[in-house]
Amino acid sequence: MDFFHSQESLTSVQWILRAVVAFFFLLLVAKLMGRHSIAQLRMLDFIMALLLGNIIAHPLSDEHLGMKGSMITISVLVILYTVGVFLTLKWHKLRNWLDPAPFALINNGKIIYKNLSKSKISLDFLLSQLRKEKITDIQKVALALWEPDGNISVFLDPKYQPVTRSDMQLHPLPFSFPHAVVKDGKIDHSELKKIGKDPNWLETKLKKDQCVAVNEVLLATIDQNEQLKVLLYK
Repeated sequence: MDFFHSQESLTSVQWILRAVVAFFFLLLVAKLMGRHSIAQLRMLDFIMALLLGNIIAHPLSDEHLGMKGSMITISVLVILYTVGVFLTLKWHKLRNWLDPAPFALINNGKIIYKNLSKSKISLDFLLSQLRKEKITDIQKVALALWEPDGNISVFLDPKYQPVTRSDMQLHPLPFSFPHAVVKDGKIDHSELKKIGKDPNWLETKLKKDQCVAVNEVLLATIDQNEQLKVLLYK
């Protein structure tokens, strides 16, 4: 464990061991903080990301610094983060300060320019986000909200929304989610189990319907009607 403490110099193996310990320690920290902290960088998450990266980087680049201090500091920060998240759930004012309510950037086809300044984004950025939603005409937008995590939620005016089966009073189709039973030429046994099938059944179906073997398949999905869709390696 000499690599864990400060040294005059470290061997290549000791540097590697420090990197391995830091990696798995941060992996554990990320797991404790929760997936939402990675998917959505709220203010509290952003601060933690900056602090954690900065603290753990020093002992990974300076042999005169031990890892114990950095790991204790990170552990304390994770505790403070957890307390902060708990308080935001219980304390309405703190939640509103850390995660303010969304506000409108577009309302009834009109851009609210003062809110662009409030969100610190440009008109070009707003237009690029609308293009990602396949929207080219701002006047078709009933409401566009700037969310606390930095995303923009866009809602079209009802008269420009796609017609649904419900609008046409047609009988709705049952929801069906295809299962990926083959990935990269290998059978996904857990997905097969969900539909009550075994590998022998899948291999037989592939040969019968597609005339291919499992190792030739890049991706194969199957729906509730046992319809198989296959993509082969090119």
